[in-house]
Amino acid sequence: MAIKDQLEAELIACITEHKANVYRLAYTYVKNQEDALDIVQDAIQKALSASGTLKNTTYIKSWFYRIVVNTALDFLRKHKKLTIIDDITLEAMTPGSEDTYANIDLEKALDELPTMYRSVVTLRYFEDLKIDEIADVLKENTSTIKTRLYHALKLLRIKLLDDSLVEVN
Repeated sequence: MAIKDQLEAELIACITEHKANVYRLAYTYVKNQEDALDIVQDAIQKALSASGTLKNTTYIKSWFYRIVVNTALDFLRKHKKLTIIDDITLEAMTPGSEDTYANIDLEKALDELPTMYRSVVTLRYFEDLKIDEIADVLKENTSTIKTRLYHALKLLRIKLLDDSLVEVN
């Protein structure tokens, strides 16, 4: 029983340490604050329930990130038809609101990427995970992750260049 308690303590420490990153990861999938919080909450519950299946605590972070990604993907599959705009986006779109200088083109281009590419880019550049950690999270081969990252960046570059050329009239 002491090993299970120690494992739960390490899991709770990992969740606490990475809570902002995990929320941001969930948010990149659903683009809604409440849904992202629900996903994180579900992922924490799933992780605590399945903590006994974790064989090596060295991989606890990537194991938990995998649970978050899978929970987000499950959520998207269940709510496929529904598109919700969060309060921040809605506020930014209303006339008279302050100008925001977020990179909307990059965000739009990322949203248009297939999920397998968007996941790799998000985990690599927004969550600052290493290639082998991403491979652990997504349960893929390291070379597959490298290839997907290469293709994703190529698609983003093409999309961003196309958009900038269209706007020059």
